[in-house]
Amino acid sequence: MGEAFTVIETPRSSCPISRSIELLGDRWSVVILRDIALHDRRGFRELLTGNAEGISAPVLSRRLADLVRAGFLTKMEVERGRAGRYSLTEDGIQTVPLMFELGRLGAKLDPTTVPAVTVAGDRSRASIESYMDRLRSLHLN
Repeated sequence: MGEAFTVIETPRSSCPISRSIELLGDRWSVVILRDIALHDRRGFRELLTGNAEGISAPVLSRRLADLVRAGFLTKMEVERGRAGRYSLTEDGIQTVPLMFELGRLGAKLDPTTVPAVTVAGDRSRASIESYMDRLRSLHLN
């Protein structure tokens, strides 16, 4: 089991690294943010079926709720029977450099992995910032 992660409301310490882990430190949160930010999967069904890691529907539902509650995502409410869409908040967009660093480290630690996406052909800070600006125009309007 071990899937009952809930956002830790009160920080254990004043360490910003610890706080980031408290907010994003389960096995699915960054992967869900990756699927939204890098693959533009914004509906529940898209996130469920497009996820290569095999997340289950109940876990996805809980993690999405946690990410909304923690302020990384917003959910556009729609009429009953229609699927809602998730958008990144500015805090969610701020996780993009972390994703690229984790991707760089993962490729170094395990060269058999395949990069999820390249940003404008490179991973320079300017390229990542440009990508983040595109996400802002798609998600923050």
